[in-house]
Amino acid sequence: MRGAFSSQIYAHISPWLMSWPGTFKMAECGASGSGSSGDSLDKSITLPPDEIFRNLENAKRFAIDIGGSLTKLAYYSTVQHKVAKVRSFDHSGKDTERDHEPPYEISVQEEITARLHFIKFENTYIEACLDFIKDHLVNTETKVIQATGGGAYKFKDLIEEKLRLKVDKEDVMTCLIKGCNFVLKNIPHEAFVYQKDSDPEFRFQTNHPHIFPYLLVNIGSGVSIVKVETEDRFEWVGGSSIGGGTFWGLGALLTKTKKFDELLHLASRGQHSNVDMLVRDVYGGAHQTLGLSGNLIASSFGKSATADQEFSKEDMAKSLLHMISNDIGQLACLHARLHSLDRVYFGGFFIRGHPVTMRTITYSINFFSKGEVQALFLRHEGYLGAIGAFLKGAEQDNPNQYSWGENYAGSSGLMSTSPELGPAQRARSGTFDLLEMDRLERPLVNLPLLLDPPSYVPDTVDLTDDALARKYWLTCFEEALDGVVKRAVASQPDSVDAAERAEKFRQKYWNKLQTLRQQPFAYGTLTVRSLLDTREHCLNEFNFPDPYSKVKQRENGVALRCFPGVVRSLDTLGWEERQLALVKGLLAGNVFDWGAKAVSDVLESDPYFGFEEAKRKLQDNSGIDIILGVFPFVRELLLRGTEVILACNSGPALNDVTHSESLIVAERIAGMDPVVHSALREERLLLVQTGSSSPCLDLSRLDKGLAALVRERGADLVVIEGMGRAVHTNYHAALCCESLKLAVIKNAWLAERLGGRLFSVIFKYEVPAE
Repeated sequence: MRGAFSSQIYAHISPWLMSWPGTFKMAECGASGSGSSGDSLDKSITLPPDEIFRNLENAKRFAIDIGGSLTKLAYYSTVQHKVAKVRSFDHSGKDTERDHEPPYEISVQEEITARLHFIKFENTYIEACLDFIKDHLVNTETKVIQATGGGAYKFKDLIEEKLRLKVDKEDVMTCLIKGCNFVLKNIPHEAFVYQKDSDPEFRFQTNHPHIFPYLLVNIGSGVSIVKVETEDRFEWVGGSSIGGGTFWGLGALLTKTKKFDELLHLASRGQHSNVDMLVRDVYGGAHQTLGLSGNLIASSFGKSATADQEFSKEDMAKSLLHMISNDIGQLACLHARLHSLDRVYFGGFFIRGHPVTMRTITYSINFFSKGEVQALFLRHEGYLGAIGAFLKGAEQDNPNQYSWGENYAGSSGLMSTSPELGPAQRARSGTFDLLEMDRLERPLVNLPLLLDPPSYVPDTVDLTDDALARKYWLTCFEEALDGVVKRAVASQPDSVDAAERAEKFRQKYWNKLQTLRQQPFAYGTLTVRSLLDTREHCLNEFNFPDPYSKVKQRENGVALRCFPGVVRSLDTLGWEERQLALVKGLLAGNVFDWGAKAVSDVLESDPYFGFEEAKRKLQDNSGIDIILGVFPFVRELLLRGTEVILACNSGPALNDVTHSESLIVAERIAGMDPVVHSALREERLLLVQTGSSSPCLDLSRLDKGLAALVRERGADLVVIEGMGRAVHTNYHAALCCESLKLAVIKNAWLAERLGGRLFSVIFKYEVPAE
């Protein structure tokens, strides 16, 4: 065995400070968008402007994409937030007794990170929004705003007058491609297929490591079809003048309804067969020879020429939507087959997540390709142009050299537009739709040891699909909220506003959970991992970077004092007996997980519950802990001559050890143990960070440096430990080398679902198939 790779996890996403509350006063302007507030109808909406245009005082760069009815604004800002830092005590020149002092000191420091903000709103509000931006834009470094879309010309003078920025117009198609590539690479559950009458109807695609080539069908006023081959190479291969503008224009003529979304709403309530001529209307049933269903449309609007009757607005809108969507789907399918492509992404803002549109396009693609081409829709379809324009203007900052992650606390979710849902459930942030993305500290890539990266799915259970599991876990996270709030306040005893901020966190996260009850697909596939990530994002928003820092500091201090005795005890055992003891120790510390309710109950009632008690508690099995479990296990591997890469959390999540904490712990252990000391000195033991920001583990988004090291050292064993990392995620992960997955089941419902008891053990050793 040449090398081993052991992995632990964390969660730390850049937090941000809330600004001031207030009411956004909007001016309803004329259709031209050039009216002033003096001659327009004022209307107020209770929307905190700081919730919409956040961190404007630190905005560094802007981009805007203005279509026929919607404005999409993008800007980059720097966000100041708090992080928990650890460092060894300075003992130089001192002769002190260190037995009972903590192993390191903790300080909370301010850090600056980058964030992308994307805001979508109706053109009606463009003047008021630009006024608000101008009033709160204090950074004078920003001189230019990148602009794309037809409105880049129409509103050029207005933008330059309001913001005092020069408008730099960007090519629409280049921006769309850049934006599409960006979201497909950085948002894991960006693309989805739509399956009508399924539960759920949205099926999300996991991050594909190789996104090229693909076909992008952008549906704006017309339709553009582009073959995308690489990051910078694409070709316009076709299009059509029959697109969103056709639906809007003909719809307005037929129904006298002028608003696009009202037309979609009419269509959702219509019955197209009252207007369309179907195959059964022509043949009296199905066309057996051609294999055509009787319900297939033979002629759009075919009945309107012969029927002596009035047709309802709803039926005409539905027929029109079917006609245009079918035409787009057939055209897209023909181009995909012509260029031997099996994936077609639909962009623009014609679709808007509308079920009838997506169903019709999907049906058309499947019908004409005989299932060989897949229609894929995008959660952020309307933002592609704005994102691309931003990237064009930010090329000197090399944004593509970084990885980005969606911030769930600051983003609106994908909402169903089903007519049976009430308006409150269908609305997205009132008049506004938001997307926020954080720049991650390091580039993220696939673990090189994944057997088949394109088919890798990190999560074990899809809560979007499993209604029973979804109900349980949402309730579980709701019930745990009081404990999280209590822990957050306790972590900052010297803060005068900790309780107030913790209450804001509670409300924010509670609201997210209620949204997910109604719309489980709002942020992609719903999983335990995404629920944990959302909680961490909300905690960071209100400046609780590490609620468990004091707990870990205390427990690590106790464990370090126990380490020499544990090693001495292990060294007295025979080989076989020692291996069993090591495994028990490797599993034992995982009991000390304050994120698990069953464990929290034990620890709260008995604060002296210790390592040996943990081992006795677990049916002769145990959990895992970095000092008393992982390091003895690592030490055994080192004694065998195995090189070890120990990958720990890049930042805090629950009470998992972080990379910075592991460095200090390793230093203290090396001072007590010559095996660890020499391994660190000779670089046979390497401590690195995963780059992950979750209590769970996504092996398709790991630190680039870790991936390079795994490849360089020829790692041939992967050890994944912990319930989040080895059960909620990666339980079914297939690797091209040997793997060991270890966890203690600390959730009674999950134990029952898996057929075991509370505190049962997962010990899963796998060898790749020949």
